[in-house]
Amino acid sequence: MAIKHAFQAEVSQLLHLIIHSLYSHPEIFLRELVSNASDALDKLKHLTLTQEEYKGVPFTPRIDISFDTKDRKTLTVSDTGIGMNDEELAANLGTIARSGTREFLSAMAADAKGGANLIGQFGVGFYSSFMVADRVEVVSRRLGEQKAWRWTSDGKGEFEISEAEREGCGTTVTLHLNEAGKEYADQWRSEEIIRKYSNHIAFPIHLHYDEKGEHGGRVEKTEQVNAALALWKRPAKDLKDEDYKEFYKTLTHDDEDPLLWMHVAMEGAIEYTTLFFIPSRAPFDLFRYDYRPGVKLYAKRVFITDDEKDLLPVYLRFVHGVIDSEDLPLNVSREILQQNRVLANIRSASMRKILQELGKLQKDRQKYQAFWKEFGRVLKEGLLQDFEHRDELLELVQWKSTAVEGWTTLAEYKSRMQKDQKAIYYLTGGQEASLRTSPLLAAWKRRGIEVLVMDDEIDEIVTPGIGTYLETPLKAVNRSATADDLATDEDKAKEKDSAGVVEKIKKALGDAVKDVRASVRLADAPSCIVLDDRDPSVQMQQILKSLGTKDMPEVKPILEVNPGHPIVVKLAGLADEAAVADASRLLLEQALLLEGAPLADPAGFVARLNRVLEKAL
Repeated sequence: MAIKHAFQAEVSQLLHLIIHSLYSHPEIFLRELVSNASDALDKLKHLTLTQEEYKGVPFTPRIDISFDTKDRKTLTVSDTGIGMNDEELAANLGTIARSGTREFLSAMAADAKGGANLIGQFGVGFYSSFMVADRVEVVSRRLGEQKAWRWTSDGKGEFEISEAEREGCGTTVTLHLNEAGKEYADQWRSEEIIRKYSNHIAFPIHLHYDEKGEHGGRVEKTEQVNAALALWKRPAKDLKDEDYKEFYKTLTHDDEDPLLWMHVAMEGAIEYTTLFFIPSRAPFDLFRYDYRPGVKLYAKRVFITDDEKDLLPVYLRFVHGVIDSEDLPLNVSREILQQNRVLANIRSASMRKILQELGKLQKDRQKYQAFWKEFGRVLKEGLLQDFEHRDELLELVQWKSTAVEGWTTLAEYKSRMQKDQKAIYYLTGGQEASLRTSPLLAAWKRRGIEVLVMDDEIDEIVTPGIGTYLETPLKAVNRSATADDLATDEDKAKEKDSAGVVEKIKKALGDAVKDVRASVRLADAPSCIVLDDRDPSVQMQQILKSLGTKDMPEVKPILEVNPGHPIVVKLAGLADEAAVADASRLLLEQALLLEGAPLADPAGFVARLNRVLEKAL
């Protein structure tokens, strides 16, 4: 008896998008079905080698592809892998388990062309079958179980599961092709797709087709159409760029070529092979906590896991590839992996290699800028997470600058420093345009000193922890003590002369500020706010609040006023205490607004502004 089930709501939406939006990439359905079959074979191979109860199970791995040559109505992909039971069919083919689905669907709806990449990244490639089929039928038998099960659907909101017959474990997917899909029921077309996307699948892919016999009849032929080799175990000198590119696309389901790859075979006390790729574009889930790791672990060419996030540090999560060790046991558990010395050594060496290759990539400025645009923010995370490789990371990170177009490194900044310059100066905050016009920069601009412009949220967290670069301290220009680097004897004299107006403003503001000081950094603006070295910036305070930080102490700003500005000069001679209070408060509030800080009393701000305007008009 067949039991009907409704698709999860997101699956129905996904199917609609795939069927109606991705016809520019219909051939990917075969790539996805072959990839799923390969995963099922990987899992079965691992069980037969590591679990006592399955060691007697014969493992004859193969993927078979056949089709109805005459009418071109069906195409079938079958494997001898681990298989699925009825519960697994419902779970795997009726729902999307990963979070982030809604974001994924939104992105695919907005970018139909990019959707072909996204479906592989989110593990929903099976549904691409409905681009070329009116109905899909899956017959599967789970390893160790006697019953087989049939899953069928037309992709319109429901699927059915019923008992079926199948000899041996594995899965058979039959597509009942629509008009657009009939072109794939062809030997040459199918072979072309397999060689393009799946040539380096580690298991043999057999293509079944009919051809004309000697006496005019039809003869069934079977041909293995992929190399079925572990590409990473082949010597690098025997591989061409195209081999790496094809393998990368098989591994990642990405339609674009990788930006960079690195292939290492180590022999000696520890024997292992690594093959890593850096994509041209960031994975869709790069900034999600449940991101999908991009590195697969093998032991002696036997697949172990592709769900281990500790194979590389979190800040290198954009890297895809393979680690294959000759020294790991096949039945290694996740807990043992985390403590395994062999894997720890491989991990450390791999990190060094990746960072070294990125250093080499810097020499090609155009390519490195393309890399930085996609992955720069993630790489900065390493400055917080990886003290061991901090020096290498400091050579790789980039920021914008007041002195040059585009991006610059700390090394490049240091090469441009003035002879008597005391520090590397930077300004963090919100939008780049606002930072570049900030009144805080006036003194540095006046003296021709370069300032790094840091408009990324993570800069607020990362940069203060850098401390020094090649014995040169990094200083934020919005910190109260930083201006001392620039203060001249003339500035100090002006500061002394303005003590009266400073005290008047301080009295008017009371406990709304930590202090009021005469500024040496301002030119055209009448005021700005700065912070003590240990106080979090306005942006950091907002980040902490968004994270739900409790019991956060109130941080009061330091108000700096420009003694030479007409407003401050007039305020010095003003006797009306109410007018002094309004003007002082407005000097503070406009400075807070420029820093992107919310006003505690917007209504009071408007009332004060109106009173001042009324007197001025």
